Amino acid sequence: MGKGAAIVGWAHTPFGRLEEPDVESLIGRVAADALEHAGVAPSDVDAITVGVYNNGFSRQAFEGSLVALNVPELAYVPSTHLENACATGSAALYAALDFIESGRGRIALVIGAEKMTATASAELGDILLTACYRKEEAGDAGFAGIFGRIAQTYFQRYGDRSEELAMIAAKNHVHGLSNPLAHMRKDFGFDFCNTVSEKNPLVAGPLRRTDCSLVSDGAAALVVADAETAQSLERAISFRARRHANDMLPLSRRDPIAFEGARRAWTKAREDAGISIDDLDLVETHDCFTVAEMIEYEAMGLAEPGQGWRVAREGQSSRGGRLPVNLSGGLKSRGHPLGATGVSQHVMVAMQLMGEAGEMQLPGAALGGVFNMGGAAVANYVSILERSK
Repeated sequence: MGKGAAIVGWAHTPFGRLEEPDVESLIGRVAADALEHAGVAPSDVDAITVGVYNNGFSRQAFEGSLVALNVPELAYVPSTHLENACATGSAALYAALDFIESGRGRIALVIGAEKMTATASAELGDILLTACYRKEEAGDAGFAGIFGRIAQTYFQRYGDRSEELAMIAAKNHVHGLSNPLAHMRKDFGFDFCNTVSEKNPLVAGPLRRTDCSLVSDGAAALVVADAETAQSLERAISFRARRHANDMLPLSRRDPIAFEGARRAWTKAREDAGISIDDLDLVETHDCFTVAEMIEYEAMGLAEPGQGWRVAREGQSSRGGRLPVNLSGGLKSRGHPLGATGVSQHVMVAMQLMGEAGEMQLPGAALGGVFNMGGAAVANYVSILERSK
């Protein structure tokens, strides 16, 4: 049995305000489709990992048990639910990869899902605050308030970068036009994103509505297999490297704009892969707020600390730039159903590397990066992906 694991198939619902009433039905939209896309039967699956954040979005927990309700042939397959804030999807994926690479099985099914839009706004905001250190950080502005304070700290140290945040928002909305699965397929333009108005009010600190990602429903799934099995199937996307690094939960215990855990995960992943940042063809990064994407430019090595705004202003992260970031539209345009996000990001890069990304396709894409984080850069996952078949 090969030691390395590869992505061999996937499925992805549209993201947005979906008709499906619950997570169970969202799981049902992707489970069988992912297996069919991979060309494997339910009887071939040795493990299932399910990423759902929940924490109050649904009274039904125990989500690992829901997969078999949609694919009864999987009833006796070991299935586990994982949660790691906004990085829940990557946590589920990495658990499946660990299972395969330990030699315990050949094929695993990974599902990430979330139903968010059925929850009232006030309750939703309180649920999202479970991903912060509530003793110190819970406030009326919700999770946006945390990133609003991060943006204020960045501006105090490096100058007002509201224009560059608007450039990131506008860029991701332009990219999202090419993604038929995206929640918001609309080009708002820089002027709209940069202007506080009735339709684009301030949400928290200097962050406007267009600086914030969307509340979305959706699901995504991946099938992963050991290297030997992967070579017998139609497609294989391998992990040149993958790293997970954490940081302290309270922002008071660290420099809130350093994203040190993210920087460490990126540095180790690049070292493991034997590459520089310029060897990557594209990156899908965690733009829960535009200021997060700007600081992530610095964490991934595109810019020095305090210089991430230059990446946006110079168009380095746009299609045709030095390193296109979030060609799918990112969380900003594609949407952010929490448990599905990390799985979705890996699907988006895998599609690019297989040449199956349709209008999103970046010609010649050969090496792609994924960065998915939980909380305010607390749980940090970096994957370097390449096509191996």
